Amino acid sequence: MRRLLLLIAATAMLVTPAVAQAKTYYGTVGPTKTITLKRADGTIVRRVPRGTHTFVIKDRSAKHDFHLRGGGIHKFTGLAFVGQRTWSGLRIRVGVTYTYWCQPHADVMTRTFKGV
Repeated sequence: MRRLLLLIAATAMLVTPAVAQAKTYYGTVGPTKTITLKRADGTIVRRVPRGTHTFVIKDRSAKHDFHLRGGGIHKFTGLAFVGQRTWSGLRIRVGVTYTYWCQPHADVMTRTFKGV
C-alpha cells in the first residue's frame, strides 16, 4: 500500500505543471512615443510564465498612458498620471495573449506578450 501511495504521489508531481516563481516586470511609457515591458536584466518581455507576478510601471508623460489587458486583467495608469504604479498579484494564464498600449497612440504604441 505504501509503495502504491508513493507511486501515485510521484506520478502526480510529473503530471502537474509547475507554477513559476513570482517575478517582477518593468513597464515604461513616454516621454516620447515609446512603450516597453522588460525584465530586471533589461530584456524585452515576450513571454511570461503562468502564475502571479508584479508589474511596476513608470509613466513618464501626461500625454501617454500604460494599459495592460488580457486574461481578465485590465490595468492602466491614466492619461494625466505621471509617476510610478505597482500592480501586484496579477495572474498570468497559459495561452493568453496580453496587450499593453498607450491609448492615445495605440496605432504605434502597442505590444504583446504571451502567457506560457
